[in-house]
Amino acid sequence: MSENVYIIGAGIHPFGRTDSRSGREQGVYAVREALKDAGLEWPDIECAYGGSAAAGNADIMVNELGLTSLPFTNVANGCATGGSALAASQQAIASGMYDLALAVGFDKHPRGAFNAKPSDYGLPEWYGQTGMMLTTQFFALKIQRYMQLYGISRTTLGRVAEKAFRNGTLTPHAWRRSPVDLETIMNAPMINDPLTKYMFCSPAEGAVALILASETKMRELGADGVKVRSIAVKTRPPNSFEVFQAGVSIEEGGKPTVLASQAAFERAGIGPEDISVAQLQDTESGAEIMHMAENGFCKDGDQEEWLANGWSQIGGKLPVNTDGGCLACGEPIGASGLRQVYENVEQLRGRAGERQVPGNVRFGYSHVYGAPGMSAVAILERE
Repeated sequence: MSENVYIIGAGIHPFGRTDSRSGREQGVYAVREALKDAGLEWPDIECAYGGSAAAGNADIMVNELGLTSLPFTNVANGCATGGSALAASQQAIASGMYDLALAVGFDKHPRGAFNAKPSDYGLPEWYGQTGMMLTTQFFALKIQRYMQLYGISRTTLGRVAEKAFRNGTLTPHAWRRSPVDLETIMNAPMINDPLTKYMFCSPAEGAVALILASETKMRELGADGVKVRSIAVKTRPPNSFEVFQAGVSIEEGGKPTVLASQAAFERAGIGPEDISVAQLQDTESGAEIMHMAENGFCKDGDQEEWLANGWSQIGGKLPVNTDGGCLACGEPIGASGLRQVYENVEQLRGRAGERQVPGNVRFGYSHVYGAPGMSAVAILERE
């Protein structure tokens, strides 16, 4: 695969709750916004990849968008659905088969925590009866273990959430747009120790669509493109500790995020020090902390210093989750990974408004993690 691939259109439906639109209708809205951004019409799109966990099959969107008989593939990879749809779209163009592709994700989740069925993940019913299919339980246990191993304090968990809500106030597409101070976050009701209610994201609604093009087509259209420098998707290796896993291995195994990050950096020919802005999976505060290290941006335990010094804030040495991440935006599963890429497109184009990262924003990094242990990383470049 040698064809360079660019994102030339980006559209988003605001996240949160929109009672007047179904999840699919929000997806259609995002696609039309992306088409408008790229200066294209729906019949111009040659192939599409999209997904939704709770709002129906993505390919049904053609009922509203138009019956053009394009190949439309449904994608389902948990929270990594959006990242996987983007990877498939990128590969379709890089292979030379297509010049224009769509990656889209949307969802409309009911209120309450995600509560998957054990049988869907090859697990016995007893695993669900223990409460471990509630992801809040798993993430709390995982960050408890990490805090003990690397000396992370609860205050640092709170600072992640405080940063997220502050960034959300600057983001038109965010759900939570009011700041929450550190004291309120720390003293909020405990959901699963050590995580309070403000340290968790919430299932939500929303949609994102991205239009990808070959370099030849981008130049033909005179479009404003952001280059997809590299994409990597990895599943869990042996002895890793992931969502919906029934136990922890005695041996320390690898991590899918580490593998995806290393592969993406190798393909891009750059390192963590080159990244200008990063969007990391932050299902809860602990996830952002662990993923800072797993993606190579700091060593385990260094997050204490990072958060205390504001290094991951907008204007810091590596801004992380500039739109508020999952904590401020919520997590509609099909759309969440694409929201990260949308945010990086806005940042690299200099269109992020009050949350714009200052200086030369050249490389944008996005990372998404999904059950039962899959990670996707995309590195974008503003040439």
